[in-house]
Amino acid sequence: MQKKVHIAGILFATIFGFTFMFSKIALDYVTPIGLIAYRFLIALIIFELLKLFKVIEIHLNKSTIKSLMLVAIFQPILYFLTETYGLERTSSGEAGMMIALIPIFVTLLSALILKEKPKLIQIFFILLSVSGVLFIQLSKSSSGLTFEWLGFTLLLGAVLSAALFNIASRSASKTSKPYEVTYFMMLSGAITFNTIYIIQLISERSLSSYITNLYHIELLIPILYLGIIASIGGFFLVNFALSKVPAHVSSIYSNLSTIVALIAGAVLLSERLYYYHYIGGLMIIVGVYGTVRFNRYANNRPKQIENI
Repeated sequence: MQKKVHIAGILFATIFGFTFMFSKIALDYVTPIGLIAYRFLIALIIFELLKLFKVIEIHLNKSTIKSLMLVAIFQPILYFLTETYGLERTSSGEAGMMIALIPIFVTLLSALILKEKPKLIQIFFILLSVSGVLFIQLSKSSSGLTFEWLGFTLLLGAVLSAALFNIASRSASKTSKPYEVTYFMMLSGAITFNTIYIIQLISERSLSSYITNLYHIELLIPILYLGIIASIGGFFLVNFALSKVPAHVSSIYSNLSTIVALIAGAVLLSERLYYYHYIGGLMIIVGVYGTVRFNRYANNRPKQIENI
């Protein structure tokens, strides 16, 4: 089972690493809220097709809906709202440094709420991995740090939302299967963000662009990737990992997405790699490996649904 978790962690980090590139392409044709709305709408449509053809069965009841709602509130609703508007008020480097803090907040909150306390040596490796991300972001930020307080507060909200999502998903895994958690996330995201986007378009008297935006193939390809691969595949793998290992172990894999994003940028967008990318990348890899290697909860997990 541990091998499956490691594969899931590496896969979702890889998937999310490519989201930066696809989002960058898509934002030339649609607003951030519009992109999120299309992303979760596509994900929900695919999930409904899977249900229709009985590939999966979703069972929602009063005993599970409360825990699933808590997951969805933190991720995707609060996370994407705070991250999107936080990014508008800060630089990408500042945002990257804030988001890199998520594993630290996950570690603290999982210890307080779930009583899953990491070993001291795991804390060292978590800090090493986070430091690798921060080192890369600080090194490439030539203009320095100019935190704007509202942007900082919103990004802090995104960090807390992501951390609490890890805790909520970990708890929900005791009563719901990973794909049921993922389905409810997609449903909530589609309803919330499409409502917001449609209201925005109506206020701008451009409701027709809800459809005409999709005439651009340059937008459709990123949306399909973000909706199907990232939203369904990526979040399913996250929820699967969280159902099997402590939150502080699962969350540390996300730092690998920084390395994937750098490689994707270099190979596909011809972006240059500098010495600090290699040093920071090595710190991230060693930190992730050490955190997973010294996981002491492999044989001490809470009871949960065993089948995927």
